[in-house]
Amino acid sequence: MTQIAILERKCTRCGLCAQACPFGGVDLLMDGRPVLNAACRVCGACVRACPQGAILRLETRAQSVDKSLWRDILVYAEVSGGRLHPVALELIGKALELAAPLGYAVRVVMVGSDLEPFARELLHYGPAEVAVYDNPALAGFRADAYAACVEDYIRAIRPCVVLVGATSLGRSLAPRLATRFRTGLTADCTRLLLRDNSDLVQIRPAFGGNIMAQIVTTHTRPQFATVRYKVMDAPPRLETCGGAIVHRDIPAAAAASRAICLRSELLPPKRGISEAEILVVGGRGLRREADLNLIRALAGALGGDWAVTRPLVEKGWATNDRQIGLSGRTVRPKLIITCGVSGAIQFTSCMRASERIVAINTDPSAPIFDVAHIAVTGDLYQIVPRLTGLVKEAKA
Repeated sequence: MTQIAILERKCTRCGLCAQACPFGGVDLLMDGRPVLNAACRVCGACVRACPQGAILRLETRAQSVDKSLWRDILVYAEVSGGRLHPVALELIGKALELAAPLGYAVRVVMVGSDLEPFARELLHYGPAEVAVYDNPALAGFRADAYAACVEDYIRAIRPCVVLVGATSLGRSLAPRLATRFRTGLTADCTRLLLRDNSDLVQIRPAFGGNIMAQIVTTHTRPQFATVRYKVMDAPPRLETCGGAIVHRDIPAAAAASRAICLRSELLPPKRGISEAEILVVGGRGLRREADLNLIRALAGALGGDWAVTRPLVEKGWATNDRQIGLSGRTVRPKLIITCGVSGAIQFTSCMRASERIVAINTDPSAPIFDVAHIAVTGDLYQIVPRLTGLVKEAKA
């Protein structure tokens, strides 16, 4: 990590550093003393401009490790609200795929209370070992206690790669773990590749989804990545299982957690668009908020759910939990019908794995047609009501 430090004893209050900063990242106090603000990009312009050498650029580098000592792939399996999050199965499936060429084993770690049934079920999906930190005190998620448990297991087995679901819990847990090991973390990966030298190529959208960045942690281990739900494929369930369940003692750091759960309340189960098998999506082509009724009617006739793109959320026509995209949800239904959706990469990267994509748009050159299996060029205000009527007739 790189930082800028100002040595006050050498500073002459000349102000050249503030003049040199292209981002306005240096403020001058009343006495002329320079201080860094939030606009600082650590570019080093102030360092070069200071004639007294009062500004330093400090770099801290994590110590390189012997990669050969770090093997296997670890998956964190989330259990919350009395259920196993299905993203765990998808991560196991991807881990098995990555591990096979290098001869690595796939291991799973779980933290919580009453985990035995979930651990036995996970063994049917191919991991070599399921490590369980099971204690009534861990019934509710506490970031410091959970991180201490997973850290304990990582130090015991030294995995090359650690995969975590990009859920609310996972997004809280993974950064804490990566910081403890002074290593890299890539969030919301859409693809993962493992090189022969065990470097994990972590692919995710960047710069608003305009490019697909390939990120590699070359010198440190383990390599952490979070993956969104509905991006990877879950492996088939096996009738027999050859793995083992290992019960581990709670580490002292977890037992000493100062966070206490006083009360918890389960929210009523709510089915989101990520679980829907049929989706009808409204996009910028809708003229009025009331026109969403066309989308809802078609979704209802098909027995599915409805969703929107980001512009409609920004207009206040729908909430974020209905949005498909990088700042919304990732979906993978059996059938998705887009209506008036142009097909920006921020949207398509989060739905292109759908089994059947039908796109309705007046523009024959719309990018959505590049990913669609069936392209319908025309006015959604004529096509959607007609399609809804045909579905209702067929069902009748």
